[in-house]
Amino acid sequence: MKTAEIVTAKGIMKVEFFEQDAPGTVKNFCDLAKKGFYDGLTFHRVIPGFVLQGGCPNGTGTGGPGYKIKCELTGGNQFHDKGVLSMAHAGRDTGGSQFFIVISRAQTAHLDRAHTCFGKVVEGLPVIDQINQGDVIEKITIHETN
Repeated sequence: MKTAEIVTAKGIMKVEFFEQDAPGTVKNFCDLAKKGFYDGLTFHRVIPGFVLQGGCPNGTGTGGPGYKIKCELTGGNQFHDKGVLSMAHAGRDTGGSQFFIVISRAQTAHLDRAHTCFGKVVEGLPVIDQINQGDVIEKITIHETN
């Protein structure tokens, strides 16, 4: 089982991944995190009551890792509830490194099965509500257990 810690100045969010439902997306995110790709990037987009988005190396929502990954939309956990991590994209199969964390389910039902849900914050949910646009992802650490 893979888990992660997303470290910010506002606190730590502990994540459990949906490896069964989105194995390719989980692998991509974890590989990038292990390389330090996300370290020092910002949450460049924060929409209160909706999502906070990070993972853009340009800090503008226009950058990525230099490749695209396929969406994985058929698994059982493809619902955008509070704390869910999901891949941002500019159209189906165009994601790469940008991801968002759902702030509230109230405005995200239309994202279900359109964006790949690949994990969920299981500890540190209050941190989500404290993140502001421009806040830094200090580090993402991946943990693997059998």
